[in-house]
Amino acid sequence: MTDPHAASRPTQAVILAGGQGSRLRPYTDDRPKPMVEIPGTGTPIIGHQLVWLAEEGVTDVVVSCGHLADVLQKWLDSADLPVNVTTVVETEPLGRGGGLKYAAARLPHPDRSWYATNGDIWTRFSLRDMADFHTERDAVATLALARPRIPWGAVKTDGFGHITDFIEAPPTTNEINAGVYVFSPEFADLLPARGDHERTTFPHLARERRLAGFPIPQGAYWRAIDTAKDLTEAARELAALGR
Repeated sequence: MTDPHAASRPTQAVILAGGQGSRLRPYTDDRPKPMVEIPGTGTPIIGHQLVWLAEEGVTDVVVSCGHLADVLQKWLDSADLPVNVTTVVETEPLGRGGGLKYAAARLPHPDRSWYATNGDIWTRFSLRDMADFHTERDAVATLALARPRIPWGAVKTDGFGHITDFIEAPPTTNEINAGVYVFSPEFADLLPARGDHERTTFPHLARERRLAGFPIPQGAYWRAIDTAKDLTEAARELAALGR
């Protein structure tokens, strides 16, 4: 049976890999954050991302570099990659929105939809399902939504103030932007040349009801690698999952 959504699913993506990664020092003293290896895997974060994108039907990726760009470019040149990779380097900081716009200009198919992800996200879920969700809602942009676990234990109480239970690191009650996106072709023209799209483009689209939120399925792995503790916990979680 022919898949009616197959033609609309992206085959191209942008990875934003230009951040300083200051909270991950000393790991980022000599490499950009996406080049930090998750302990026990032997592969940098961006290596995991490229494999995931390839598994989801992506053939072409533009990597937006900045901090220590030469280290990332050298690894990309020497690695056996599952996709075609082009790099662009911001000679001056453009902000996340400007960085996306700059990188999107190098996508091989500007008239087609595209994925994007922040360079510090380690996740696995169906991008194909997310792309179908995006198409069905006629969105210009769709954000993946996650419910990360809070780093503290929580307590439950009854109506009289008695503690009834303890919950170790429960998920947050609110969904957050998970740093993974599907964008329609016209989205690039709405991005600022410099600045943050989350304060300009996204609110504009939300007011027009053209911004969608795709909840990452329960049980799918997601983590933003922002601190040394995140690296340690990611390694422990992945070992428990047998990955």
